[in-house]
This record gives sequence, C-alpha cells and structure tokens, in this order.
Amino acid sequence: MRLREVAMSFTGLDVFDHTIQITNLWLKELMEKLGTEDRHRAYLALRSVLHALRDRLTVDEAAHLGAQLPMLVRGLYYEGYHPAHKPLKERSREEFLAHIVEQFRKDPDVDPEQIARAVFALLSDKITKGEIQDVRHSLPSAIRELWPS
Repeated sequence: MRLREVAMSFTGLDVFDHTIQITNLWLKELMEKLGTEDRHRAYLALRSVLHALRDRLTVDEAAHLGAQLPMLVRGLYYEGYHPAHKPLKERSREEFLAHIVEQFRKDPDVDPEQIARAVFALLSDKITKGEIQDVRHSLPSAIRELWPS
C-alpha cells in the first residue's frame, strides 16, 4: 500500500473506514433529530434505544434487525446481549422508557420519549420498510406508538 493510500484511510481497511463513516453519518443525523450538538449524547441515545428495542424482540427478529445495521452500530447493538429469556415480558411504555433513562443517569433533564422517537425515526430512514414493519408489529402497541407514522 502506498503512503498516499494510507493517509486517506483511517484504519487501512476499507470495510472499517466505511462503517466508521456510515456510523458518523447516523450520529450526525441523530444529533439533528435530537436538536443537540453533543455526539456523546447521540451515541448514548442510539445505544440505549437499540438495547431497549433489541431486548423486546424475539431472537430471530433481533437478528433480522441487526443484519441491517452498519457493522459498527451492529456491534453496539449486540453489546452485552444475552438472548436467553428474550423477549422481555415488560410490555409498557413506561418500562421501555425507563431503560433509556437508566443510560442517562447523569442527565436529570433527559426526555426518554424524545430520544426513543428520534432513534425510531432514524431507524425508519435507514432500515428497509419491510423490516421496520416487522419490528413494529413485534412490539406492544404502547411502544409501537413511539414510531413515526
């Protein structure tokens, strides 16, 4: 590999550079949806909602959604995942939102519903309509209502 090629690449591997680029674009779009310039807040929002969502899906549905995420986001999605006893039996909107609040312990002004809606809007923009439809139909109606129409 020539020095010039390495200088243009962050990692030296196109597949890693591409997923970093795509993840940064996702975070930028999420920051816009949340009305924040804080990348860490956008990261926490994405992570908390993906985990809360993943844990309410069947193992098969969680895998189908995960397959459509960029590689770096997919790693974040599966971080700490234990598929035994999934989906969680928690069915209420309040229980879902409580999982988001838990990730923002240091931020008492967090609006978990705004965060869930922003991440769901991002997923709706990035994931195939068929998969989003499958995910939405897998959720209880109280959580499904947080998705954009």
